[in-house]
Amino acid sequence: MTDKIKVGDYLIIQRQKYTKLQKFNNLNTTVNLGKDQIELRLAENHPYCTTFHLVPKQERGRRLYTLDALSTPSEIRNLKELLIKESGNDNRNIIDDRQSQALSTEEILKLREECESSSEVIGKLVENSKSFATKTEYSQEKYLKRKEKKYFEYITIRRPSIRLLTDIYWRLDPEKVLGVRFDTLSQIISYSGVCSVGNYLLYESGTNGLLPAAMLNSIGAETGGKLVHLHPGNVAQKQALFAMDYPTEQQARCVSVNIYSVLRHFYQDREAAKENEAQEPVVAEAKENETPAPVVAKAEDSTDGKRADEVNGTSKRKHEETQDGTAEEEPEAKQLKVDKQKQAWELENEAAASIMREKFDSLVIVAKEHPYSILKALLPFVKPSRPVVIFSTCREILTESYVDMKAEASVTYLRVTSNWMRQYQILPNRTHPDVTMSGSSGYLLTGYTIGN
Repeated sequence: MTDKIKVGDYLIIQRQKYTKLQKFNNLNTTVNLGKDQIELRLAENHPYCTTFHLVPKQERGRRLYTLDALSTPSEIRNLKELLIKESGNDNRNIIDDRQSQALSTEEILKLREECESSSEVIGKLVENSKSFATKTEYSQEKYLKRKEKKYFEYITIRRPSIRLLTDIYWRLDPEKVLGVRFDTLSQIISYSGVCSVGNYLLYESGTNGLLPAAMLNSIGAETGGKLVHLHPGNVAQKQALFAMDYPTEQQARCVSVNIYSVLRHFYQDREAAKENEAQEPVVAEAKENETPAPVVAKAEDSTDGKRADEVNGTSKRKHEETQDGTAEEEPEAKQLKVDKQKQAWELENEAAASIMREKFDSLVIVAKEHPYSILKALLPFVKPSRPVVIFSTCREILTESYVDMKAEASVTYLRVTSNWMRQYQILPNRTHPDVTMSGSSGYLLTGYTIGN
């Protein structure tokens, strides 16, 4: 992991409060921000968190931009100081008749092509606005922010982090991360007790790799912690894991396997081991009861003996040739064929099964399905007095699981909780909660295992 932007990295493109995840596949990669298309070629080898100025390219019909790195962020001018010179007392005399702007749409588009910076465009709009000077200072600031958002010409390229990825996924579509908001994600990590040591078991049925990425982030690089990531599909969703760009050794300690496949592999191996243990005493007893084979007497006739030796020698050579040519090669060829046929998912199953034999220090379930059957299948692999965390967007599902777990007495200290988070705008004389906010981000059922 380097501190500079390079081809192959996942990047967070930020323009004001808007953020977008983009993979820098090659030097011809472009990113679309609204109607603007931005070439990322010149971002290579610049440090992360660099602010770039969008330089327009002269192409008709396309709003195409290249990047020019700013030496200092102070080059971004403050429009409030530049354009707000006088303000009105109130807005009572302002009439919204859409006639306050003297410039037409065509003239504004022409201005956008001719002006070198967005502040020039906004300055022209303010000059030609009949009502700007009569608005209150607060209304003027809102107007400038709205125009700045539309014509803002700077972007910042940031390194992906768990918080940024969670915000992006949540804003695009909460269902793609099963409704896990960043405050709920922090609660899951906290309740599960994930740290740099121990083995951890996670089942999730589609969060774009956000849950395993967050847990692997808490485990850290160059530590002894291991994560077994179970999923219901053929291929695990890992976009967030790839975006975080963890070191190779850290990624290797996260084993992603299909839940049905690995459980079948684990129990088949256990049955095979039991059969081998049962057969060992029988084989040992059979060896003890074996009697030595009788020694064949020598032939009396020397001529017959020579002839027999010749015949036996010829047949022996043929037998050796046959064995050397085919019999000895066949097992080796079969062994090579078996080795070659072992696919990646089989090796991952073996790695996961070996960790499952050691048992886990916590269990996390984030599922679309009803979690109780999954919990029953995975609970035997968790050590006593270890945390269990189950997430669901439906309270009734967790209530049913709560009652069943209480009846079985396999988990103690059961709690069903829900996070309620509200963001606030903090400004002088204008501090208040955000008008638009999400309500619930799902529910958590937590507890601790009881030893058998």
